[in-house]
Amino acid sequence: MQLFAFGLNHTTAPVEIREHVNFSPTRLTQALRESIEHELAKEIVIISTCNRTELYCHIESDTSQGMINWLSHYHNIPRKQLDEHLYTYHNEEAIRHLLRVACGLDSMILGEPQILGQLKVAYHAARAEKTTGRLLNKLFEHSFTVAKQIRTDTAIGSSPVSVAFAAVRLAQQIFGDLRNITALLIGAGETIELTARHLHENRLGRMIVANRTVERARQLAKEFAGYAITLPEIPVHLAEADIVISSTASPTYLLTQAEVRPAIKIRKHRPIFMVDIAVPRDIDPLVGELEDVYLYSVDDLNEVIQENLRSRQQAALQAEEIIDTQVTHFMGWWKSLDTVEVICSLRDRAQATRHHLVTRAKRMIDNGKSPYEVIDYLAHTLTNTLMHTPCVQLRQAGYEGHEEMVTAARQLFRLNDED
Repeated sequence: MQLFAFGLNHTTAPVEIREHVNFSPTRLTQALRESIEHELAKEIVIISTCNRTELYCHIESDTSQGMINWLSHYHNIPRKQLDEHLYTYHNEEAIRHLLRVACGLDSMILGEPQILGQLKVAYHAARAEKTTGRLLNKLFEHSFTVAKQIRTDTAIGSSPVSVAFAAVRLAQQIFGDLRNITALLIGAGETIELTARHLHENRLGRMIVANRTVERARQLAKEFAGYAITLPEIPVHLAEADIVISSTASPTYLLTQAEVRPAIKIRKHRPIFMVDIAVPRDIDPLVGELEDVYLYSVDDLNEVIQENLRSRQQAALQAEEIIDTQVTHFMGWWKSLDTVEVICSLRDRAQATRHHLVTRAKRMIDNGKSPYEVIDYLAHTLTNTLMHTPCVQLRQAGYEGHEEMVTAARQLFRLNDED
């Protein structure tokens, strides 16, 4: 058995590459099934977010290169180009990597909790498609437990640091007081909800929420005294927005130069601050070339994020120590699986011997033998039968000079010189 983690993230690949290898929710099911049907992996979980795409695979034989070739072909990206950004972890290091991801230690924002929820969604999607088994089920459940332990035992989540928080902090640096500012939030998922919360806490003047499903937009807008619109209505209201923050799962651009240019004229060149958190991107990068538009991508937020990480550094060191211990525990469990078949075979043989001899003993009692005599026979015969094969093998090992087997027998049966 071998465990591999293949992937790329915000540290190894720019947003252009990350959005190219992104698995949309509609394609994820097909990808999971295809990887199993092609016998590339025995088990697989795929996580795909704006900052990372990773495949966790249980592989019987080393078909890791086949899996990478499949990933390259699936997303129509040259293998050589993919290799420039891809990382591969094997067995123990794959386990360590997943635990670090689950705890937020591998995130753009150190200790951010959002990735844990995304991992759980990815895991449950894989379980629903029956592409997980004993190993990945145990590993992912273990990662969730470790993440909870680290959040309880360390201060890794004590500071309000997130992509949403960074976006709002940057808006404050540009506009200062937000009480006379209007923000247009595009999307209604967890990131946008968190952004709305941070803006509200910083006394934003007015909020507009645009979403494909207007009912969801209304729910979010109502919570923060905002106004809900549909995505096609965005061009009508764009000129009202001083801040635009977008995070959807749209496969195409929601805002282009042609749509933003009229809004700039209506605003009489008052600046618009835009943050595109989505991967694939919601806002055409060419929008950033327009005068009076300040467009930031996920990668651009990194500097803001770094300023808010200092309080988490010590907690991260403590978390790494916990992870080291938990990797050892999981590896111990995994290695023990190799002995399960042997233990089962040994127990089955002993049970078969017991059943055979008990049946014979009962027959002896039925034929009038003394119970004491039968008990003595049963104990004597059972002991001799169970010990016969090990004793023969140990004598042969001694004859052939295999001292390591004799030593192993002493350890296995806890024998010492006095015994």
